Amino acid sequence: MKILLLTQAFNSLSQRLYVELCQRGHQVSVEFDINDRVSIEAVALFRPDLIVAPFLKRAIAREIWANHICLVVHPGIKGDRGPSALDWAILNGERHWGVTLLQANAEMDAGDIWATETFPMRQATKASLYRNEVTEAAVRTVLTAIGHLQQGGFEPEPLDYANHDVRGTPRPLVRQADRAIDWRRDDSQTVLRKIRSGDGFPGVADRLFGRDCFLHDAHHEPSLGGRPGEVIARSGPAICRATVDGSIWIGHLRDSQGAHPFKLPATRVLADETAHLPEAGGYPEISYRERSGVGYLHFHFYNGAMSRHQCERLREAFASARSRDTRVIVLMGGSDFWSNGLHLNLIEAAASPADESWLNINAINDLARDIITTQSHVTISALQGNAGAGGVFLARAADLVWARSGVILNPHYKDMGNLYGSEYWTYLLPKRVGDERAVRITQGRLPMGCGEAFELGLVDACFACGHGEFVSVLEREAELLAVDPGWEEMLAEKIRRRAMDELERPLERYREQELSRMKRNFYGFDPSYHVARYNFVYKVPKSRTPVTIARHRDLRRASDRIGKKRS
Repeated sequence: MKILLLTQAFNSLSQRLYVELCQRGHQVSVEFDINDRVSIEAVALFRPDLIVAPFLKRAIAREIWANHICLVVHPGIKGDRGPSALDWAILNGERHWGVTLLQANAEMDAGDIWATETFPMRQATKASLYRNEVTEAAVRTVLTAIGHLQQGGFEPEPLDYANHDVRGTPRPLVRQADRAIDWRRDDSQTVLRKIRSGDGFPGVADRLFGRDCFLHDAHHEPSLGGRPGEVIARSGPAICRATVDGSIWIGHLRDSQGAHPFKLPATRVLADETAHLPEAGGYPEISYRERSGVGYLHFHFYNGAMSRHQCERLREAFASARSRDTRVIVLMGGSDFWSNGLHLNLIEAAASPADESWLNINAINDLARDIITTQSHVTISALQGNAGAGGVFLARAADLVWARSGVILNPHYKDMGNLYGSEYWTYLLPKRVGDERAVRITQGRLPMGCGEAFELGLVDACFACGHGEFVSVLEREAELLAVDPGWEEMLAEKIRRRAMDELERPLERYREQELSRMKRNFYGFDPSYHVARYNFVYKVPKSRTPVTIARHRDLRRASDRIGKKRS
């Protein structure tokens, strides 16, 4: 089928649907819903059999839905309507929630139902639920609907609030007043629920040290306490704030009136106000555990961004893990992201973004080098969540890359102002997959599913299991590897191969060549990287859909060229 994804942005759900539908042989194109004229033009150019809207902020134009089947992914149960479905579900403490696939009509979220899926609610942020449970359910509903279309004769279910299984109701947009925290009355769970309902956007409006801020990235603190509302400690990027029955960590803030009105580590935003606070270790950023000869190194970096200081701390933690009497080290990343490379927000906020970019890439490279040259352990990168840009190649620095089947990879840098990239990718990738596939991986500018990554050799194993099952499956396999009789031979072969590679071309030569190109990106006459980074950090809306995903735009250009040749 020809399927058009009409979406506000190419977000995690849109990318996952793109990958899943392409894998199943459908011809898929994407159009950003910039305005009615652009969307109508896209439909006319592509002539789709089906339009799927995975992420929209406004109604589809009548001219489109009246003439085509348009299925809208709504992150709510049957009968739920409105723009804040997940927000309300978290605020209200729903134990189960769902996704409903609706046919667009004249009334928002009131169309006939093509498919619906439900799932148990985790205690997690809106963004995490969206990337995981909502995305998995959305994929299943879309595939179900496509099956109905291909078989024919299916009649969607009209929305009828008289039906006993329609539990949802129309709800308005969540306002800041609905999330407002009363520090004198709200317990820790209530505060967490309110912040999680607005994370990652728009956050919860509050005041800290007389400054208006938006709160993000909240976690429970089990032991500290103080006067409700008081900031009592710091840990890495986070501040600890007391509640009526304990305290919570707040990892990130957005000071919309400040010099840098985007999300930054809380201790960066409130550097002067929190410098005197005692350090505690409660914010869950880097942690380590051992079991059955395997060391598990977790690094839960917010949105997968890795600053130079985070890379330095992770490098120290990795060195400590290598000193342990274990056989396997598993680099776990975080539950939502393994890594997305450079910390673009902190770079944008630096006095010299070019200098901070340089320091950041070198810190990531130092970590990658330590992983590549490890001779004491077999190393595994375990991708629970998505990875992008330099994060993909940092993962490839390990001996093995194991990934969950629903993970999406974006193994390219070029969309960030044509960055060349580093992390020793010019060594790691051709050695692993060959030159031709290395070009395909890095130049494609397209999201990649776990299946394709496995076929290309970018990952070594793809586990077909859900988000919640992956860790237990991974632990079983890693611990079997630690007791495998062939472990010593595997380690010896790794050491031999690394020595041969070093004789052929020293590892640092690859780094020098990559960084010479990166230096031009950071300090050269072409400002593309700095412009792209600014647009990303400030969330500047796209003015057009990239031709890499808008295939119908490519078709038009091709026909124009053919017409010119004929004339």
